[in-house]
Amino acid sequence: MKSSAPSNIALIKYMGKVDGIGNKPINASLSWTLENLRSEVHIEPVKGPDYWSPLFDLKLKPHSVEKFLKHFKFLKEKWNVHENFHIKSGNTFPSDCGLASSASSFAALTLAAAEIFQKSHPQKWGADLKELSKLSRQGSGSSCRSFFSPWALWKEEGAEALDLPLRLLHAVVILENEPKKVSSSEAHKRVITSPRFSGRVKRAESRLEDLISIIRKNEWKIGRELVWEEFEDMHDLFHTSQNPFRYITAKAREVLNWSETNWKQEGHGPWVTLDAGPNIHFLFEKSDLQWAEKYMQKFKNETVIKSWKMD
Repeated sequence: MKSSAPSNIALIKYMGKVDGIGNKPINASLSWTLENLRSEVHIEPVKGPDYWSPLFDLKLKPHSVEKFLKHFKFLKEKWNVHENFHIKSGNTFPSDCGLASSASSFAALTLAAAEIFQKSHPQKWGADLKELSKLSRQGSGSSCRSFFSPWALWKEEGAEALDLPLRLLHAVVILENEPKKVSSSEAHKRVITSPRFSGRVKRAESRLEDLISIIRKNEWKIGRELVWEEFEDMHDLFHTSQNPFRYITAKAREVLNWSETNWKQEGHGPWVTLDAGPNIHFLFEKSDLQWAEKYMQKFKNETVIKSWKMD
């Protein structure tokens, strides 16, 4: 059984969890689905215990493999499955460096498991994407958004598709592809110690409401400012936690400064954001294809993954 799922980039971030509930967010989030960044999972029956092996030369730390298999066990229990399986997984992009590889990989695992389990242990909810989104969230919070495209809204238990008129071109500049020193799971724990965390929910929910309105009104420039403000807010939580840490490197800040200067000079530019990592996402209006290609020439010497191809 083979399945694949895309990553996603949140424009309104999920950072901070409700105590005692598996990856339930403290605030709602809004994401754009990244069809150009995908994970693939293969599942086949085996004798002996469940085990994992890599696809595409994927390298995972032992605790990441353990977490992956733990979620698979949770899914088996949900379907009342007792057979054992060999799980293979891999990404079309670097993992553990702030590109939400856990989102795409756990979504792909949940989809593959649902497909193979549903054949022998059918459940009424077994093919319902909203239900699968809720299950996937138990393994990786942000994975629940990867079930819906192009826009996904996640409020509590799982995500849902959100009908918004804006269509985007995406590119990510990979400045670092090594596994980050502070995992996203650890970041969720540390941010609650920041003195700025007390107002975080209110700020994020207000920006969410504003951004949805901005998208519907096609106010690109205002949207750009809000999306920038949101990622800076999240990273500020990292910098001001009791055990502070940083994902934004000097090189990343240089790129961000260039982008801001370029916008001021030209009066136009992409939406820019970062996840919990140093790699920078650029989002352009779909009608701006040639302009987007010209803009990205700045990064011709960097590793770039784009959602478009030029003739």
